Order: sequence, then C-alpha cells, then structure tokens
Amino acid sequence: MFEIMMTKISTIHVFFFLLCWMSVQSLNRCQLTNITIAVEKEECGYCGMVNVTWCAGYCFTKDPVCKHSMASIYQDICSYKEIIYETITIPNCPANVNPDYTYPVAISCQCGMCNTETTDCTVSAMEPTHCSLTQQRINDVNKT
Repeated sequence: MFEIMMTKISTIHVFFFLLCWMSVQSLNRCQLTNITIAVEKEECGYCGMVNVTWCAGYCFTKDPVCKHSMASIYQDICSYKEIIYETITIPNCPANVNPDYTYPVAISCQCGMCNTETTDCTVSAMEPTHCSLTQQRINDVNKT
C-alpha cells in the first residue's frame, strides 16, 4: 500500500515538474511578435508608424560563477533568422524625391549570438517608434 502511494506521489511530482517546465518554455521563448516602427523620410517631411513582425522573447543563457580569461562567455539573444523587405510609398513627397521606403520584416526567429553588422545589440538602443525628424522639429520650436 505504501509503495502504491509513493508511486502516485512520484508520478504527480513528475507531472507537475513537466507542466511547469513546459509553461516556462512557452512563455519565454524567442518568437515573432507584432511591433510598431517609425518610418521616416526627411526629404518628404514625413514620419509615420507601420506595424511589422519582429522577434522578441528570451533565450536560455548561462552566467558562470567562476569566470576566467581562458573561457569564452557569450549570451544568446533573440533575433531574426529570416527577413523579407516590404516597401511603402510615402505621401506628399516632392517630385524630385523617391517616395518609396523599404524596411525589414522578420519571418522567423532564433536564439544566437548577436551579429553586430546587421543588428543593434546595445542596451540603450533607440525605441522603434523614435522619430528624429519629429524630435528635430520639437527642438527647433523650443529654440524660438
């Protein structure tokens, strides 16, 4: 009787552990998400917002307790695996200015090392909805 009870308790513990592990994996994984980015073309005096898909979430990483110069330490980030480019036409551009604006859209994501040639990996990056043209106009108005 005691053995049967212990088997049921062990089964419950294993089931609970698996349930918790699966929920953590699904909540924190690197995946496509909808974001809004600023589309800006100074020549047209335009700054607008566009909804796109991009990658967000957490990647499994380790921070070793004992660190030494011989060991390479890196941290995986959530970034795109594949992207496509979409183009919109900016309204009210002068005739001598190309009204097309092309921007990247993620179609799949992965955890991996940051490629600094194609990705801003800094902690203090500008927000995707930052519009420098608007900021410049606000600063110009405040100066007068």
